[in-house]
Amino acid sequence: MILITGATGTVGRPLVAALAARGVPVRALTRDPSRARFPSGVEVVAGDPSQPESIAAHLAGVRAVFLNSTAIRDASSEFADLAKRRGVNRLVALAAYNVEQDLALQPSRYIGDRNRECEAAVEASGLEWVSLRPQVYASMAVPLWAGQLRLGDTVEWPYADFAEAVVDPRDVAEVAAHAITADDLLGRRPVLTGPESLTHTEMVRVIANVTGRTLHYRELTVVDFVGRVAAMGLPPELAASFVARFAAFDGQAPELTDEIPRILGRPARSYRDWITDHAAAFEAST
Repeated sequence: MILITGATGTVGRPLVAALAARGVPVRALTRDPSRARFPSGVEVVAGDPSQPESIAAHLAGVRAVFLNSTAIRDASSEFADLAKRRGVNRLVALAAYNVEQDLALQPSRYIGDRNRECEAAVEASGLEWVSLRPQVYASMAVPLWAGQLRLGDTVEWPYADFAEAVVDPRDVAEVAAHAITADDLLGRRPVLTGPESLTHTEMVRVIANVTGRTLHYRELTVVDFVGRVAAMGLPPELAASFVARFAAFDGQAPELTDEIPRILGRPARSYRDWITDHAAAFEAST
């Protein structure tokens, strides 16, 4: 049995589907089972992995666990210790490409991610481990830009020429499935990227080409960006971290790796692939 934390998340949901498609027994842990909607045969259990002892019973018969740092929050070490005591053999962590950078340059920390702690916990667990380090997800275009594009034809965001090697979360999920079921990634921290580097402007251009819309990118000042983030109901610390990251790496080409094609035996999906499969999210409101 495989236990998946963050099972309804960006990577968790396609990971559950990937394992189920392989015929691997899966136990999907979620705080809200009503949102599950998983393939037939998946065991769905309710619980909060940020309180490990409360979900101890769900580790019965589990040989490997996928640890989503957003779901586990500050309890990664406690979760790993509990998993070891309950007889789990392998831990696969979902970390991030920037896990070793200054914490101030990691915006996702301000929405709950604890990538560094999660990776450290699996490494220190004494169990078999893999830590995945994906680049920025292509799916981030939805929470950051889709709302703007439903209301108009312009994306307003800072640093128009800032480049990312965005990765399709479905590829990350398939690599996670491999890490759970095969042994060649044990003790490794593969950095997972898409096949190309795209600037913010180029990403909006891809959305325009896929949807057939005429779209524009308007570069925001830092002050205006902070205001936009606040209007989205997000913490000001998140905006500050985004600005710090953009400023620190502006003009630098992001790292591109061949880990996904090497592990999966096929090319990594492109940003266009993800946008094409989710084009409805970027349609204008009628």
